[in-house]
Amino acid sequence: MNWDLVAVVDGQLLASIEFKAQVGPSFGNNFNNRVEEALGNSIDLLTAYRGGKFKPSHKPWLGWLMLLEETPRSMTPVKADEPHFEVFPEFKSASYARRYELFCERLMRERLYDGACLLLSDKTGGLKGQFTEPNPEFSFTTFATSLTAHAMAYAKVRKK
Repeated sequence: MNWDLVAVVDGQLLASIEFKAQVGPSFGNNFNNRVEEALGNSIDLLTAYRGGKFKPSHKPWLGWLMLLEETPRSMTPVKADEPHFEVFPEFKSASYARRYELFCERLMRERLYDGACLLLSDKTGGLKGQFTEPNPEFSFTTFATSLTAHAMAYAKVRKK
């Protein structure tokens, strides 16, 4: 497991966060790779936790943050290949930005991550710290608030 940020407090795994960015031009292959990495890392860590590898830790908070380059290529609907089975309707003619949004939704609904964040920025705005958030459910504030709440809960339990 390779995580970009790992928080360990008093020997307990408090949080693990993966930060990803994707810029063009190969959105298709990179999207598939990011999805596979995110799923694999979460399942690996949750399996290790379930197996007691982090004892005496409480369940660690898992986060996934994606910064996607906002370009016509990432924002334009793309065709879904259906050589053997029909694709879910929401993925048909969805842009890569929309597919990342749907992926964040599934990460959270399936409880594979405790926080997911999707930020979009173009090359010039990104250098100035400018970004957009296509879905408030996956905003940076929502992501950071969830992580902060987890840390505060740990701090309160730790004091007892």
